Amino acid sequence: MKCHYEILDIAREADLAEIKSAYRKCALKWHPDKNLTNTEFAKEQFQLVQQAYEVLSDPQERAWYDKHREQILRGASSEFQDNSLDVFQYFTTTCFKGYGDDGKGFYTVYRNVFDQIIKEDMEFMEDKNEFCEIPRFGTSKSDYDEVVGLFYSYWSSYCTKKSYVWLDPYDIKETRDRRVLKLIEKENKKVRQKAKKERNEEIRNLVAFVRKRDKRVQEHTKLINAKILENRQKQEEISKQKRLERKKQLNESGMQAEWAKFDNVKSELEEIEKNLAEQFGDDFSNSEEESEEIDTTLYCIACNKIFKTSKALENHELSKKHKENVEKLKDLMLDEEEEEEIEEVAATEDILQDNNLSENDKESDSSIETTKKRKKKNKKAKNILTVNNEEEGNCDLHDTAKIEDSDDNFDFEATKKQKKKNTKKNKNKSTTEQKEEENENITETVNIKNNKKKQNKKERESKKRRN
Repeated sequence: MKCHYEILDIAREADLAEIKSAYRKCALKWHPDKNLTNTEFAKEQFQLVQQAYEVLSDPQERAWYDKHREQILRGASSEFQDNSLDVFQYFTTTCFKGYGDDGKGFYTVYRNVFDQIIKEDMEFMEDKNEFCEIPRFGTSKSDYDEVVGLFYSYWSSYCTKKSYVWLDPYDIKETRDRRVLKLIEKENKKVRQKAKKERNEEIRNLVAFVRKRDKRVQEHTKLINAKILENRQKQEEISKQKRLERKKQLNESGMQAEWAKFDNVKSELEEIEKNLAEQFGDDFSNSEEESEEIDTTLYCIACNKIFKTSKALENHELSKKHKENVEKLKDLMLDEEEEEEIEEVAATEDILQDNNLSENDKESDSSIETTKKRKKKNKKAKNILTVNNEEEGNCDLHDTAKIEDSDDNFDFEATKKQKKKNTKKNKNKSTTEQKEEENENITETVNIKNNKKKQNKKERESKKRRN
């Protein structure tokens, strides 16, 4: 199948006037009445000219034809056959013999391969001038800068010009619905892109294979490495000579280096300051301190700024930002004071609790000791009575009277001790009651302070909201 533009022998960017003039010429050329010798061939050509004119004269049909031209000419339904070169047979060293320009040499074999790839792409080139711009492989004696370098820079990023429309799984001619056409075009585009990508990878890998074995490239790399080594050696020699010249100059002149001149600068400055202080007195030494004091007087604590003049500070104090920062600073100070008071109260409470615990421990220890002493005394009294009964079974009335006196004396002493203990207990109870009252008073004061702080915070928040 032939292209409509080729039948009328016009460019793809032709106007309606050019299309009409071309149609008249072709119609006169292939009219059957003017071709009596070969009427059948003339009829076929005249029908093709009429079809081409009908499509290209209608702007809608022409736009659709331009969009799907490749699919119509080389699609699956067309008679087009892809006779592209099989590149994989050239990935071995057996395909060539030697690195000469003979019939089966390295350079002739791969030159013919790349020329054939260019011819295949030429059919799909819209601008035929691109064919002349593609660099060729060259011969064994071709220059690297003029031929070899340009060839490998172009072909290492090769992109095929083939459209691969003949691989489309769906035919666009069968449907005219827009939605279906969009879906079909999307699927066909995926297939074409996949085929293009595979072809580009094949040829780029072939270029890498050839470049690795190309003697021209190997010689060029050797030359570059030799130049790099020469340049390094020259630079090292130049740097050594410069160092030696500098050392000679310093030794001949006897001058110090620049960094050595500034070693004694600090000591010289200190001596100058001492001389000035002796001449002008303490005024010179205290001048820096006075300047610092002046700077601190013009310092705003809330905004963390230093001002050059007093007027600038006064204007700053009247600003809104300064007032807001002052209020924030006050709030922070009050919060810190409240936290300190709370910490002090908590510390006092802890101390009181510790004192109460220590006193309770002492009371418990004293009660345990008193109970032990009572038990010991009761045991002694029992032992005395038993011994007296065994030794003096038949004692007189006088002896019985003595025993009774001794028992009375014993009871009297015990009652005295009990009174002392009771007085101690009463004292302890009174002290504990006093401490409990003090603790209650402290807690009440703490609660009152907390309530006041809460009220103050609420008042501040209400003022801020009003402002």
